[in-house]
Amino acid sequence: MLEYATEDLSPDEIAAETELYGSFTQSVRELVDATLRTEVDRAEILAVQEQVDALTARLRVAQTPGPFGVRMSSKGSVRNHGNAVVGLRNAVAPPLTVERSGTGRAWADFHLGAAYEGPPGLVHGGVTALLLDQICGEAAADGGAPGMTGTLTLRYRRGTPLGALHAEAHLDRVEGVKTFVVGHLADAEGVTVECEGVFILPRWAREMVSDEGTRAVFE
Repeated sequence: MLEYATEDLSPDEIAAETELYGSFTQSVRELVDATLRTEVDRAEILAVQEQVDALTARLRVAQTPGPFGVRMSSKGSVRNHGNAVVGLRNAVAPPLTVERSGTGRAWADFHLGAAYEGPPGLVHGGVTALLLDQICGEAAADGGAPGMTGTLTLRYRRGTPLGALHAEAHLDRVEGVKTFVVGHLADAEGVTVECEGVFILPRWAREMVSDEGTRAVFE
C-alpha cells in the first residue's frame, strides 16, 4: 500500500502555504526558463551559479528526508504538492489547475514553455503523455471510480506546439475494478493527441470501506 502522511492544517494555514510556496516555486520555474534561454557571458554564468549553489545550500538546512509524498487531513482533504503535473511545490510541474464536473469529466487550460520542448518548438511527446495520464486519472476519480494507471494508449495526430494548451478527459465506462477513460490534448487549432486509459483499483484500495476515502487517495 502507498504511504500517505496525515497532517492537519487549518484553512488559513493552507491558504498561507499555498501563497508562499506557489509564488516561490514559480520563481524557480522562471529560473529554469532563464537558464535555458540566457545568452549572458561565461563570467556572469559562473557568478550566478555561485549564488544558486549558495541558495540551494540554505534550503537544504532543513528538508524532508525523501519525496514530498501526499499529505492528507483527518477529514480526507489532500495536498499533493510534489506531483509532477499539479504539484504546488514542484517546479517541474507546469502546473495544471484541474477543473472537475463532478460527473466524471476533468479539464485544464495551461501554458508550456521552453522547459517542455522536444522537437523544435513542439512539446516533448513524453510530456504530453504525462499530462494526459494525470487528466485521465482526475476524470476517473471525479467519476467515483479512481485507480492507478494500467495502460495509457496515445495517438499523436500532429505535433503539439509550445504555448497555450487545453487537456480534457471523461470517464467512458467501468468494468469491475477497471475504469476506462478517454481524453485529448489540444491547441487553438484543434486536437493534437488523443488517448485512452485504463485505471485499475489496487487490491489494498478495494478493501477501503469509505467511498470518500477511496476517492481522496487518488486525487
